[in-house]
Amino acid sequence: MLPFESIEEASMSLGRNLTFGETLWFKYTGDKSDFYLYCHNTIFLIIFYTLVPLPMVFIELMRSNKFEMYKIQPKTRFSLSEMMECYRKVIITFVFAVGPLQLLSYPIIEWVGIRTSLPLPLASEVFWQLLVYFLVEDYANYWLHRMLHHYKWGYDKIHRVHHEYVAPISFAAPYAHWAEIIILGLASFLGPLIVPCHMFTFWLWFVLRQIEAIETHSGYEFPWSPSKHIPFYGGAIYHDYHHFVGESCHSNFASVFTYCDYLYGTDKGYRYQKEIFEKRREKLRMEDKVDGSATPFKSE
Repeated sequence: MLPFESIEEASMSLGRNLTFGETLWFKYTGDKSDFYLYCHNTIFLIIFYTLVPLPMVFIELMRSNKFEMYKIQPKTRFSLSEMMECYRKVIITFVFAVGPLQLLSYPIIEWVGIRTSLPLPLASEVFWQLLVYFLVEDYANYWLHRMLHHYKWGYDKIHRVHHEYVAPISFAAPYAHWAEIIILGLASFLGPLIVPCHMFTFWLWFVLRQIEAIETHSGYEFPWSPSKHIPFYGGAIYHDYHHFVGESCHSNFASVFTYCDYLYGTDKGYRYQKEIFEKRREKLRMEDKVDGSATPFKSE
C-alpha cells in the first residue's frame, strides 16, 4: 500500500510531477496491500501461459507449408485435444504447486525488500536487474536441471514427467512434476533475492521468463525471432535436442543461454549431432506424407 493519500501528496514527496506510468501505478495500487500485489504474479503467469502459446497452437493445427519448414521435429504432430490436455494438467500444477509456493514465499520477498512504493524504477535499472536475473537463473537452473538427470531417482521420480514430450510444444514449457516446479522455481527466485527490485520489475521478470520458456518449447525455429539477436541464446532448437534425446541426454541443460553447457562441456553431444540433426530435418521436410513417428538420436 502506498504511503500517500493523493497524487498531489506523492508529487510533493518526490519533488516532481508523477510520470504517466507512476500515475497509473498510484491509482491501481494506492489502496492495495503489498501481499495482494504480490499475488498478482501467479495471475500473470496463468494469463500469459494461456495467451502466448495460442499462435503456436494455430500453427500446429494449420499445418501450412509456410511454417512446416521451421518445425524442428516435422514427423511429430499434436491434435487440439492433446494440447488442451497438456494445458489442463499445467493449470492444475499452477493452482496446487506454483500458487502455494508464491504465497508461502511472501515473507521472504518482504524481508529482502521487494518494494511497491513510488518512484517506479528507471528503464535502465529494470534492464540491468532483469539481465542479472536471467544470468543467475540460468546458472542455478543449469545445475539443478543437470542434477535431476544425473541422479536416476531424480529423473525417474521427478524429471521424467517433463520429458514425456519428446517433441516439445509451447503448452509443455511448465509441464512437469510439482516437485520439479518447486526445485527449478527456486532458481527463478534467486535473482530477486540477491538483487531486490520493485514489484513491477518482479512481475516483469517472471512474465519474460515464462515467455522465454514457451518459445524454447515451441517446437519451431523461426529465423525472424527477435531472440536470434541475443548473444549466447539457446533457443528452441537447442532445447529441443535435449528433449529429443531424453533420458540418455547429457547435453544442453541450461535454460536460456549456452555458456554453461560450453564451459562445463555438456554441449558436446549437441555439437556432434547438430549436423546430423539438420540433415535429418531437411530429409523429413522433403517427404510428402507425415506419419507421426519420430526416430530418436543415437545415444550420446
